[in-house]
Amino acid sequence: MIANRGEIAVRVIRACREMGYATVAVYSEPDRAALHVLYADQAMPIGPAPSSESYLRVDRILDAAKKSGAEAIHPGYGFLAENATFARACRDARILFIGPSPESIEAMGSKTESRRRMKAAGVPVVPGLTEPVRSFEEILAFARESGLPIMIKASGGGGGKGLRFVEREEDLRPAFERVVSEAQSFFGDDAVYAEKFVPSPRHIEVQVIGDQHGNLVHVGERECTLQRRHQKVLEECPSPVVNQELRQKLGAMAIRAANAVNYYSAGTIECLMGSDRQFYFLEMNTRLQVEHPVTEMVWGVDLVKEQLRIARGEKLTLSQRDLKASGHAIECRIYAEDPARQFAPSPGPIRYLNLPQGPGVRNDNGVYSGYTVPVYYDPMLSKLICHAATRNDAIARMKRALIEYRVEGIQTTIPFFSALMDHPDFVAAKLDTGFIDRNIGELTKERGGNGHVDAAIAAAAILAFEESQQARLPDMTDSPWKQAGRREALKDRL
Repeated sequence: MIANRGEIAVRVIRACREMGYATVAVYSEPDRAALHVLYADQAMPIGPAPSSESYLRVDRILDAAKKSGAEAIHPGYGFLAENATFARACRDARILFIGPSPESIEAMGSKTESRRRMKAAGVPVVPGLTEPVRSFEEILAFARESGLPIMIKASGGGGGKGLRFVEREEDLRPAFERVVSEAQSFFGDDAVYAEKFVPSPRHIEVQVIGDQHGNLVHVGERECTLQRRHQKVLEECPSPVVNQELRQKLGAMAIRAANAVNYYSAGTIECLMGSDRQFYFLEMNTRLQVEHPVTEMVWGVDLVKEQLRIARGEKLTLSQRDLKASGHAIECRIYAEDPARQFAPSPGPIRYLNLPQGPGVRNDNGVYSGYTVPVYYDPMLSKLICHAATRNDAIARMKRALIEYRVEGIQTTIPFFSALMDHPDFVAAKLDTGFIDRNIGELTKERGGNGHVDAAIAAAAILAFEESQQARLPDMTDSPWKQAGRREALKDRL
């Protein structure tokens, strides 16, 4: 059973099918006709639209698993993926949880607890508090001792929620109160902590995967610096600023961090790296990451299949010595949002969908033509991944793929990514986590044609060119009927 929805549910279903496993989808009422429901061998309803009454209901998911005969549950990412209570409930129900142990999830689920463990393991962490605080006075004392600016964060936070950047003392109290409120609302725990702000940082993360026999490897790093309001929008592998020496240091640090909590399954060690190339542990995601495809494309691994094998007690099929990187991959998260309207949600029916294809292009897609994007969940439609021999080639391939990507009926972030691919600082990899917020006006200005070359104009240009070539070169080697057929096809496109 896949206890999730959208593109990640489809991704897991595909891996299961290749390994010979029958699959069960779960769905809320508005997801009855979702792509993951259509792809699975079975589908079980779990409640109404609000995720609190469906995808976050442990009891309903376990009940559906028992009724369907499912022997294992893959949580995907988000929802219950990093919920230790859910992992433990699966174990108690004798249903295999495709992920780490509940104890590992708990150890890394608290940002303050994980920081304590990492310091004990010799992993560098951002200077800050290692105990949660519940009073403003404690935050004020830390700010005055360490100096501003600082970051105030929810102890159980993640996904860009429950954190505030503060650079003036008069803003401390409202920021603290806002983070406490968000922490309680999003994570059910109002504990917060603070850490020193790292100026102009890059966000670098390391993929790890381990089995239940003590084998653990790292599978390179990902550059996740491009974020909007603390949420990733584009990832690439490898990082354009990490050389082989630094890669080995990051990998060794990630292995120490994972071993500190006896980790198995797929997980990610997230780090901040300052302009001085000093890196600090930020947090560990005890699940499959949204951006896992870029690692798969470059390193030639299937992380979901490895998760499935590990969960059933098999040893890793990967060894550190044999893992070799090849080329460069970039992933764009395609959202049902309107960049021209400050990324306002754009739910509704998709009248037409054309997914880009060709060499080195991968779509982890969760929608189809005729599907209605609901208003209740994350607006991500798909992930577009392009792989090529070099970073410049991957950018060129992504630009081409974005031109081919057509979604009619709703607005998407495709034009935003088209503009991003052309930005000289992106091309030069001169990035930090504030890059998008600083350049948002330039990246969201109207580009015409929804970011694409108008097909009719392109067809007319090709037709005019071919006719001019025919006039100049009447003895072209192509046969007359082939030339005529080509011209008629272009006229039809007009």
